[in-house]
Amino acid sequence: MIIWSSLSKLEKKTALSRPAMANSQQLKQTVGDIIASVESKGDAAVIDFTRKFDYPDLQSLVLSQENIDTLASSVTAEVAGAIDIAFNNIKAFHDAQLPSDIALTTTPGVNCELRFTPLDAVGLYIPGGSAPLPSTVLMLGVPALVAGCDNKLLCTPPNKQGLIAPEIAYAARKCGIEAIYLCGGAQAIAAMALGTDTIPQVDKIFGPGNSFVTEAKQQVSLRADGAAIDMPAGPSEVLVLADEFADAEFVASDLLSQAEHGPDSQAILVSNSEALIESAKAAVERQLSTLSRADIARPAMENARYILADSIDDAILVSNAYAPEHLIVQIEDARSLLPKIKYAGSIFLGPWSPESAGDYASGTNHVLPTYGYAKNYSSLGLLDFMRRYTIQELSADGMRNLGPAIMALASAEGLDAHEQAVALRMQKLANANDKGDA
Repeated sequence: MIIWSSLSKLEKKTALSRPAMANSQQLKQTVGDIIASVESKGDAAVIDFTRKFDYPDLQSLVLSQENIDTLASSVTAEVAGAIDIAFNNIKAFHDAQLPSDIALTTTPGVNCELRFTPLDAVGLYIPGGSAPLPSTVLMLGVPALVAGCDNKLLCTPPNKQGLIAPEIAYAARKCGIEAIYLCGGAQAIAAMALGTDTIPQVDKIFGPGNSFVTEAKQQVSLRADGAAIDMPAGPSEVLVLADEFADAEFVASDLLSQAEHGPDSQAILVSNSEALIESAKAAVERQLSTLSRADIARPAMENARYILADSIDDAILVSNAYAPEHLIVQIEDARSLLPKIKYAGSIFLGPWSPESAGDYASGTNHVLPTYGYAKNYSSLGLLDFMRRYTIQELSADGMRNLGPAIMALASAEGLDAHEQAVALRMQKLANANDKGDA
């Protein structure tokens, strides 16, 4: 247990430090080489990497529509029903985010507009690994669907059968995703960013992944011919704020639900109650023994932090300093604390709001800023799948009204051509006025 008030400034910083991300020069070089190979060899490189890392007998990167339909149809009624519920909730929440265009007269004769339009081509990356992630398909696919993106393609590594999990196929079909490609890792990111004969180039790439995927996203986003990305990413994390009234079993389950994502996941409990912390630690040990992924969760929990704060206000200050991806508030009258909470990717209020709800089916998006980026990045939302642009239209009267100010500012900046572009128009209007034409 860490007693917060006893720590120095440096010790506090250390207590809230994240696990070091793999950003070694070797990783950068390896990913750079993969991107270069895909750029020069296209499909052949992607297939070679996929055979090496995922499925040695791969013949085609394309998952046929027949296979998609067959896989989707094999999902059990229970799972299909659960995906349907999650889809409906996520869609409702993102439907509500549809923006309205703006039209405004700023000066008589000067009309300005703000309009929104969907991105044309988006690439959705779904990791492979030890568990299928249909929930991530929904979190990426639903906003792309609601935004109206015409071209939605999905890349995910093939499994040992050279296919994908039926749940992923079902979720993709729900989201109107018809193009699914059997590839993962940095090679999939490179293919979507640069395009190959089979995989079209996209405008923006979304989705989580391992250190190779994360590094590849960063590298392609820096290229003029690459693709934009959703947000920076690091290992997943949760911070639980709890008082003496919190249910220790609930607290432990929330810490563990985060820890089972991976051994580098971070789980932090901050409380003003030493008794609650001790009870939660004991509950973690009891629950760990029942988990099928205990071998993954246990290393993460060995690095968990249990922090004792002097007060709830101090506990909130700790949370704000950490800026967690997931913030669970198991404190009496949790909603009243919202004005004090400054930074979090997503907030879960009260004892009946586990992280699992947001991860799967409440309706909010589970693609969230990690590694402290919650201080300056937002959770994934509909507008991430759209772009906005402005329009301005000046009438003759608008030019008369605004022209002198524009010319004065251009002159102050020493930009003669800018000033002249207005002066020529002003002179033409003056001439026309003299002739009685305007």
